[in-house]
Amino acid sequence: MNKKCYFCEKVDMGTYNNLSARLGSVDALRGFALLAIVLLHNLEHYNLFGNHLADSGLLRWLDKAAYDSIFFLLAGKAYATFSLLFGFSFFIQLRNARARGRDFRARFAWRMFLLFCFSQFHALFYNGDILLLYSVCGLILIPAADWKDKTVLIVASVLMLQPYAWGKVLYGLAHPDYVDANNAFAQFALKAEQIGRTGNIWQMLGDNIWNGQLYSNFWQVEAGRLFQTPALFLYGMWLGRKGMFVKSPESILFWKRALLISFVSAIPLYFLCALVPGHIESITVLAYYCIAVPMIYNFSFMVVLVSLFMLIWFSAADGCGWQKFIIPYGRMSLTNYIFQSIFGVVIYYHFGLGMYDKIGNFGSVLVGLGIFAVQWIFSSWWLRTHKQGPLEYLWKKGTWIHI
Repeated sequence: MNKKCYFCEKVDMGTYNNLSARLGSVDALRGFALLAIVLLHNLEHYNLFGNHLADSGLLRWLDKAAYDSIFFLLAGKAYATFSLLFGFSFFIQLRNARARGRDFRARFAWRMFLLFCFSQFHALFYNGDILLLYSVCGLILIPAADWKDKTVLIVASVLMLQPYAWGKVLYGLAHPDYVDANNAFAQFALKAEQIGRTGNIWQMLGDNIWNGQLYSNFWQVEAGRLFQTPALFLYGMWLGRKGMFVKSPESILFWKRALLISFVSAIPLYFLCALVPGHIESITVLAYYCIAVPMIYNFSFMVVLVSLFMLIWFSAADGCGWQKFIIPYGRMSLTNYIFQSIFGVVIYYHFGLGMYDKIGNFGSVLVGLGIFAVQWIFSSWWLRTHKQGPLEYLWKKGTWIHI
């Protein structure tokens, strides 16, 4: 083991006694984050937005209630939680490798290339893939592995504050005639949606090879995720170093403080999101303000949700029944993430069942829960005889293949 390595000097290896043991709290949290992503994707009909209007007043009320509540609670928070745990997973893999005398950093770069390959398969079906972004942003963890804790937090916080967006806001204020609507993705979105509504499977696959990827990745960059994602990865790694997903007096106190601070912060941030945009006249300032402030708000709200989840887990010694229930789903997150998209486009797109304009928000939530139920049953069955999901197994074997 490298004696000069900051990671090895500062991380309490005793916090994680069994190198092969999984943390149920993390698998459960990851499972709920993925379930939230599935529900959101179904409400969006996998980027094929429909305008179905229910016949009855009750159904219209249910549609509105389903949309408003799920987007308020989960939009931006599910993805953030999923990203946070990606950084934690890197910490676990790095720790395990270094405990065995291996340097994981080069392997992790190769692992990100393999994730890029998974992203290309996923992006053939769904033009909202996040794995390509993960494979690129994940590379920041390689140099960050040996940063001091303080450096990790400073870099993560600067990135989370969206410096590029605020720079654009300041530039827009100084140059009122400058116009940047921050919507280059829209030209690709229009074509992708048209193909989804009218095209066959071959047209959809062909369009997603190029146009769909431009749509997805332009949107992610313009939505601020190019800064948010590596920030969350770094925060997740830092939480791993500190043992905050393992029950201890320190971790309980940390999550209590995080809950209080994030809750207090989220309230003014919510009003900044809701009230200020209506008073901004500059297109440029409005476009980038509506990236920076909601990103920070969603992060605060996400910390509220994660803190509550962890405190409930710790209060039950080893998690409540409803938390442990979803662990199999979280253990197969890569497999379930990719295949829920395939199920979704078959249900909503023209080449499949074409349900994008035939089902409302409440029905879409039920479809999402149905996809989750099918995947949970498969995950539970699969893990009875396997340690990992199918794609997780391929990813691990590929990571440690002899090169």
